[in-house]
Amino acid sequence: MTITAAQCRAARGLIEMDQAVLALAANLSRNTIVDFEKGRRTPGTNNLAAIRAALEAAGVEFINGTGVKLRT
Repeated sequence: MTITAAQCRAARGLIEMDQAVLALAANLSRNTIVDFEKGRRTPGTNNLAAIRAALEAAGVEFINGTGVKLRT
């Protein structure tokens, strides 16, 4: 499942993770995260999966492709 730019921003906000830390956790450049969240581009499938995996590893749960919450 893919994630949206809004979900990415919301997820980072929930866990107080900045873009640089997410980029490191996902093994991507900070510019990739910035451009994605600003709607400048959509990362490829593998990069989106890496972003999602990094956020999930930090405690985020994605809800039905529409939202995010902290894992309980």
